[in-house]
Amino acid sequence: MNALSSLLDNLGYGTIFLLMLLESTVIPVPSELVVAPAAYHAAGGHLDVALIWAFATVGADIGASVNYAAGYYLGRPLIYRFADSRMGRMCLLSREKVEKSEKFFYNHGATATITGRLIPGIRHLISIPAGLSKMKYPKFLLYTTIGAGCWHGILAAIGWHLHSVVPAEQLNGKILEYANEIKVAIVAAVALALAFFAARALIRRHRRPHRRQGGTCPPQGSHTNGMD
Repeated sequence: MNALSSLLDNLGYGTIFLLMLLESTVIPVPSELVVAPAAYHAAGGHLDVALIWAFATVGADIGASVNYAAGYYLGRPLIYRFADSRMGRMCLLSREKVEKSEKFFYNHGATATITGRLIPGIRHLISIPAGLSKMKYPKFLLYTTIGAGCWHGILAAIGWHLHSVVPAEQLNGKILEYANEIKVAIVAAVALALAFFAARALIRRHRRPHRRQGGTCPPQGSHTNGMD
């Protein structure tokens, strides 16, 4: 924990990359207290906010790929054995959390690797069921990049904004306050998006039989024998 505090106190591009890599595995690193403070310092001219976003997102991609590979190659029994182990508990992991991420993935399909990156408690574990389901890696990486990029962009915007609002000593408390409010909004937005896609899929499924029934026969008089 002292090592983590030291890293958080000395944020640079390499540190941001490393911490976001760890956060996307099973190690409990709060991304809110990494990307947002880094953007806060960027607003003061000490770092570049675009590079912060890039290093954070690439780190998240690599960390998520580790979880994906664990699910893909190790399989469910070993994953759950680790979750039940002492080491798993030290990482704040549990069987219930893994089951929750699996349920979310199988309920919402591959797009869960985008939306799941925005949801607390699922964000760092959603890559495991993606690996367990043998989701194609290029698609997984694309969706993970989109989801992680959106989340880091939100955090960077918070940090940049707070530079003109609060002094440095009040930063972490204000970040957590903003982040909690945004998490609620994101969860609501994700729920609406999933409901929209589910409704659209149902409508398409309902229309498909009607198209097959009414659109297969050519109109009368349209046949030719090629001799006209």
